Amino acid sequence: KALKELRLQIAAYDAFLQQEVLPRAREDFRLPAELYALRLREVGVDIPPAELAARARTAFMEIRNQMVALAPVVARDLGIEASDYREVIRELRSRQVTGEATLPLYRERLAVIEDIIRARKIVTLPEREAIIRLATVAESASVPSPQMKPPPFINNQGERGEFVLPLVMPPVEGEAPARRLEDFTFDAVTWTLTTHEARPGHELQFASMVENGVSLARALFAFNSVNVEGWALYAEAETQPYLPLDGQLIALQFRLLRAARAFLDPGLQQGTVTLDEARRVLVEEVVITEANAEQELQRYTFRAPGQATSYFYGYQRLLDLRASTEVTLGRRFNRQRFHDFVLAQGVLPPALLARLVQDEFIPAELKRGTTRTP
Repeated sequence: KALKELRLQIAAYDAFLQQEVLPRAREDFRLPAELYALRLREVGVDIPPAELAARARTAFMEIRNQMVALAPVVARDLGIEASDYREVIRELRSRQVTGEATLPLYRERLAVIEDIIRARKIVTLPEREAIIRLATVAESASVPSPQMKPPPFINNQGERGEFVLPLVMPPVEGEAPARRLEDFTFDAVTWTLTTHEARPGHELQFASMVENGVSLARALFAFNSVNVEGWALYAEAETQPYLPLDGQLIALQFRLLRAARAFLDPGLQQGTVTLDEARRVLVEEVVITEANAEQELQRYTFRAPGQATSYFYGYQRLLDLRASTEVTLGRRFNRQRFHDFVLAQGVLPPALLARLVQDEFIPAELKRGTTRTP
């Protein structure tokens, strides 16, 4: 009875959308310039869209050059008969991981990454294990990519964040098979996804906030995409040099995607980039699947304009803060203590985090001896 009633309500709502909303809708997805600028500020981007796009295009070219150099090495190492980075990535993506093999593989990856973090003194890890689980069928249908489900920040009773892995969904009987989203379910991608979503990325970031007793003001009101995603992408970059070669190439591919987002999103909204041009960049240059490219374009145009730029911008701001701190401290710079300090602050906007580093971290480090880490 309840299901029948729900179906009637959904049908009525659909009719309302068709009859009342769609006739009034704009034909162009572009937001007014002032509203798009506001969207950027809401996610934490505090520079004009044109400047953001210019920085991202430059980074895109530099990252792609690194991939061009690394791909032939990966191919020789794995016996792949290709040298172009696009062909190498497509071959790596063909090595899909499905079913019961998924969870053990990610747990194995996490164990190796944690050993790297400890050996290289990247950041202090907690003694407890990170939680990794398979998504339910409903979760996989809703979000077909790995994700971190953060713990509650208000009235937390010991709950912890969870690194959730999607299931590969079978085609629905009687329907034409959908384009497969294979970008997150192959062997080589597990390295960078684990560093981003689990450790030293989001899982460690959120756990630090809960366990260090970060104030609600910092945990909630400063919680935006630049602050959160910037750390996770930075964590990928810190771990990348120590990964296997195929894992390094895919880490660069994902960083290339973040740079592409930061000039395609504003380009589409400002009318300087067409949908066809954006799709070509994503599929032919970034080398993501057609299905993933379609999701990306929907994200830039109407699902969340501006949000996808936050990864690149947050990473750039944190990298700049790291560089300036290292220059100031010289041989006194200690990477592990710097990262521990950053995580202990919560998800502060870049300018406030920089002020705390300048006022608190640097003076404290100057009082220490020469403890530079590799």
